[in-house]
Formats: sequence, structure tokens, C-alpha cells
Amino acid sequence: MVLSSDPGRLHERPNPRRPDEPIRAAEVIAALSLATDLGIGVPLEHGLESTLVAIRLAERLGVDAGTMSQVYYTCLLFYVGCTANADVAAEIFAGHDALTRYGGPVRFGARAQRAAGLMRAVAPPTGTPLLRARQLAVGLPRLVRLFPVQVAALCEVAQMLTDRLGLPTEIGELFAYNDERWDGRGDPGRAGGDEIPLAVRIVQVARDATFQRMLGGSERAVRIIRGRAGRAFDPAIARQLAGSAEALLEAGPERDTWNETLACEPEPHVMLAGDAIDRALAAIGDFADLASPFLVGHSAGVAWLAAGAGASLGLDSAETTAIRRAALVHDVGRVAVPVKTWQKPGPLSTDEWESVRLHAYHTERVLMRSPFLAAVAPIATFHHERLDGSGYHRGVAGAGIGRPARLLAVADAYHAMTEPRPHRPAWSPADAAASLADAVRSGRLDAEAASAVIEAAGQPIPRLERPAGLTDREAQVLVLLARGHATKEVAAALGISVKTADRHVQNAYAKIGVSSRAAAALFAMEHGLVTWGELPISGADVRR
Repeated sequence: MVLSSDPGRLHERPNPRRPDEPIRAAEVIAALSLATDLGIGVPLEHGLESTLVAIRLAERLGVDAGTMSQVYYTCLLFYVGCTANADVAAEIFAGHDALTRYGGPVRFGARAQRAAGLMRAVAPPTGTPLLRARQLAVGLPRLVRLFPVQVAALCEVAQMLTDRLGLPTEIGELFAYNDERWDGRGDPGRAGGDEIPLAVRIVQVARDATFQRMLGGSERAVRIIRGRAGRAFDPAIARQLAGSAEALLEAGPERDTWNETLACEPEPHVMLAGDAIDRALAAIGDFADLASPFLVGHSAGVAWLAAGAGASLGLDSAETTAIRRAALVHDVGRVAVPVKTWQKPGPLSTDEWESVRLHAYHTERVLMRSPFLAAVAPIATFHHERLDGSGYHRGVAGAGIGRPARLLAVADAYHAMTEPRPHRPAWSPADAAASLADAVRSGRLDAEAASAVIEAAGQPIPRLERPAGLTDREAQVLVLLARGHATKEVAAALGISVKTADRHVQNAYAKIGVSSRAAAALFAMEHGLVTWGELPISGADVRR
């Protein structure tokens, strides 16, 4: 398919590091920590500040080098499982940040405090009595039923993502203890006291102290940490924090938190190179897509399409690598947008639409902290800009949009059209190609990029051997589960009985070693099982 070219095209080449040049894993991990801040609704760099507190606390305690390394990475990634089952949480809790607002302050409190905090997250005290009664009547039964599942999903997803970030296996294993308590009354309640790894005990105190300081200053933090000593927290660690709070909790507006956090990474630094970099960036993309079954597999699919289009245009390996890596992380800012907005089947309100428009800006906030990721930000964060200036979030036009960014914008648009959405079914490849042609004629998209993407989309996706010994049917079942379908819906879609579908689910879970839908979805994305257009199943996906 040949389209007339846009004479205003800027042939601009990205200037990233060499594709084979090693980078510090901490750069990618710290950026992901920023994304978890957006995902749970706390100020940007809250996770970095917590990590600085944790490292200072560990130094005061005189821990060994191995424990220091565990403290560092575990604290940065403490909330890396926050997108697991986020769609379920959106149905239970009253707002995007309700769990953080009401549950966060009492996460490590007494059982009654935790229960009260969760109830407020389900039915905020700002609502009328009648509204709160309705919210509790609907939300509490769901909360009781799904909370154990949610805890399991958070742990599994955190472990899987940590492995893909290039960290040692023992780091991922620590996430199973994040919600355990010193007194043995945590979740899932399998460990207490010294059975909880020392690194986790330190991180718990540092994370809670930093959160409480954010809410009410250092005095509040000290008072609460002291009150939780011997209950949620190791008393020796809690006493150390409380007794040295002025030094441990120091913070100031002029501090370079990003560089301080990277500077305090324990030696030896974990390094990434080549495919390991792509694997880590793909983990960030999957972290964002996992926020809802309606987003699963989008970032990886766009990366595949954009890289294929770049190759067909004759771009060199460095340019193609930059475009692929930009595509993997282009939508990480989506986690700042309420999941209910992405899943809404009807028209968006003005406020909802403005929130959607800003997701590319939030991607920029995450990427620009890292020198490595900042190199691909001019590609990644322009994916909704249009040549006629009608795009977002900057509204730039023409020569202001570089050639790689134009290519990513077309790949993202085509991929989105061929995926189902909450407000429409998936478009056929032919209809999507026709829409691209219309966008080129109207001056919104680049002709050369559109032709390359359409050509790349016509190439068959290679069929790979199913991972973990999955049968084709089990792989199909995993894809449907990842897309948010219940077992009954899986059975109907595949024309099999519910009992048979459930057996396939259990067999697949056993083979891949998970117990939650969120972890199964992450496995499906990681191993390329979720591909756009693979199954003709109606449903919903990310809004465009």
C-alpha cells in the first residue's frame, strides 16, 4: 500500500546509547519505582525517599553486604505488584487512591485499625450515610472474598517482575513476606519474628516511617513506629528508627533524590546489557498493561509492530532498537489514570478525558529521571501527537515530531484499532489500514510510517513452541483469562464445558507455577501468548 508523503517530515534520528552498552539495572528499577508511586497515588519519588531511609537504617544496624543489597532493591520495588488485579480493586474501593489514602496509614496497624481503614477505602467518610451503606453492602463481601487472592497475586507478580529486571532470585522471594508481621498476625500469616527476612523487616519500618512522615511529619512517624514495635515491626529495628529519626528521616526540597538513590546502590551493581535491557523494559510495559485485563499485551504488541516497521524502512539497528525500547515503555504513565476510566464503556467526562490525555505526560515524568530512558523519551512520549497539531499532550505539529516518534504513533494507533475496546469491538486489519490512510490524507499521520506499519502488520507472527509445556488449548485459556474472561466465558468462547475449561485453567496454573489470574496474565505477556488479533473474542481493552 503506497500513501502520498508528507513534505514536512523531519528525518530525525534518535541518539541513544549503543544497543550493546551495559546499563545499571538500578536506573531501570528506580524508574519503575516512580511508576509505582503513580500507581498507588503518592508523590513522585516517595519510593526513592523510602529507599534512602531504608539504606540509612540498614547502615545503622550494621547489616552485611548481602542484606544491604536486598534492602535496596526490595524497598524500591515494594509496590511493584500494585497493578495486579487493579481492575478488581477498582470495583471494590471508592477511588483510584482510596486504598492508599485510607488503608496506607494503617497497613501496619492493629487488626481493628486495618479493618477500619479498608472499610473507609470501600466507603469513604466523605460520602453520605446512605451512600456509604450501599458501598459497604456491595464492597465488603467482595473484599472478604477476594483479599486472600489479592495478596497472592501481589506476591506472585512482584516475584515474576523482579526476575525479569535482572535481579537475583532471592530478591523476588522476599516479596512473599511484605505483609507479614513480627507478631505473626500478618498476611498470609505464615511467618513472624525472625522468620521474616531481616531485609523485609527493615524495609517495612522504612516504608511506614516515610509514609507517616509524608502525612504528618517526623514526630508523627516516630510516634507510630514506636507504637508498632513488637507488633507489626521488629522492636530492635523500630527503636533504631525512632531513636535516630532526625538523621534517618531527613529530607529537603533541594535534595537530588534520584542521584542520591542511585549513588547508594550497594556494590557490586547489577548490570544489564543487550536482551537483558529489553527484558527489563518489557517488564515495565507489562507492569503498566497489567493494570487491567483490557490492557494486557498492548505495549509488547506495539513494540513488535514498530520494530518490524522500522526494519522495513531500512533503519539501522540502533534506531530500530531505540524505537522498540521506546514502544515497550511508552504507556507506563497509564498507571496514573484510574482503571475505571480505561474500562468505561460509555463516553468519558471532561475530567476523565483530561486524565487520559495526561498519561503521556506521566510517562515523560517517569522516563526523564533516567539518563538512559530519557534518550527514548522523545519517541515514547510523542505517541499521541499528530502532524496537524491535534494530538496530545503537547499539541506539537509537523517538524516538531521526529521520524521515530511518527512511526511509533502509527504503530500505536494501528495496534489499538485492531484490539477490542470497552466502547467498540476490534477493527479488522483492513479497516484499521483504511483508517490510517484517512489519517494520512487528512494530515494527521505520516505517510511513510503508515505504509511501513501496514506492511509490517501483514507479516505473519511466528508460532513458537508453547512455554512450560502448555497445550494449545491451555494457552488459549490463559489468553482469555488474561483478557478478563471468567471461566464460564472461557468455556463459551471455546465451545467447551465449564468443567473442562476449569480443568484447563488448573492444569495451566500448575504448569506455569502460579495461583492468580494476574500472575497468569503476566506469564502470558512475558512469553508472547497474548497477541493482537490472535483470538476472535469480543471484549474490552485500553481506550483510545
